[in-house]
Amino acid sequence: MTAEPTLADVGEFALIARIAEVVGVGPVAVGDIGVGDDAAVISLGRDPRVVATTDVLIEGRHFRRDWSSAYDIGRKAAAANLADLEAMGARPVSLLVAFAAPATTPVGFAVDVARGLVDEAASAGAVVSGGDTARADSISVTVTALGALDGRAPVLRSGARVADALYVTGTLGWSAAGLALLELDDPLLIERHRALIDAHCQARPPYGYGVAVAVAGATAMIDVSDGLLADLQHVLTASGVGADVAALASDEMVAAAARDLGVDPSVWMWGGGEDHALVFTMPPGVTPPAHVALRTLGTITAAPGIRIDGVLAEPLGFDHFVAT
Repeated sequence: MTAEPTLADVGEFALIARIAEVVGVGPVAVGDIGVGDDAAVISLGRDPRVVATTDVLIEGRHFRRDWSSAYDIGRKAAAANLADLEAMGARPVSLLVAFAAPATTPVGFAVDVARGLVDEAASAGAVVSGGDTARADSISVTVTALGALDGRAPVLRSGARVADALYVTGTLGWSAAGLALLELDDPLLIERHRALIDAHCQARPPYGYGVAVAVAGATAMIDVSDGLLADLQHVLTASGVGADVAALASDEMVAAAARDLGVDPSVWMWGGGEDHALVFTMPPGVTPPAHVALRTLGTITAAPGIRIDGVLAEPLGFDHFVAT
């Protein structure tokens, strides 16, 4: 069996040509210029403002190749950025990607990362418009995502007001439960809870809901990347308010995994990141769109901090420079 060629075998320009076959060359919309020139030209609609965000996934820190396929890694890298656009109430438009890897990396791996990026972008209504490649000691995928406001004001973390209702849409605790199962490395449990494993390896942001609640009048919003408590506190700090919330009941998927692992599912629900659910606030009397699947969390208050069923919550969540 012939070994698959590596990046060293084919070189940078042949790799870019292979990736271009996946991404597509030339215009991606009327007036746009995609892969093939020094820079992309992207139409963002009638509003000249651009919502931009960037995120990096590093091998060994954000993904492991024995847990995630190259395709999974591409989808996860795209989702992390697309969710940030949703959290601003922006419509995802375009991704720019920088891919770095050792020269011994198989070409097929890089191509599959590109496929994952393209498919995840498409699920949010966006495209991959270009990027860069480089040689490195380990694999990393850096994505810059661009979004359009289409004439709306962005939804900021600082907009929550006293008496606003607090909601969350998307899954909670799935990615954290999947990570715990992978770390346990029990094949039977991994197979039993495959949906949670998949949720960790491929994030599932609630695409379209960010724009929908922004149009409906959301006053503040954030995506849950570091944990519900941690990210909600970012909103409260920026807005100078607090929150009274109710204890969350875990869904059956998370509850079943918690029973098998003998843990409290609330730790995953409140502290687990990378689900990319959206937490948002709405003014009193303003109803979220009917098609948005959501949970009511509670109410914004003048008193600082987060109280869960009246008890002040302890900090919980992920910190890149504290976590080991």
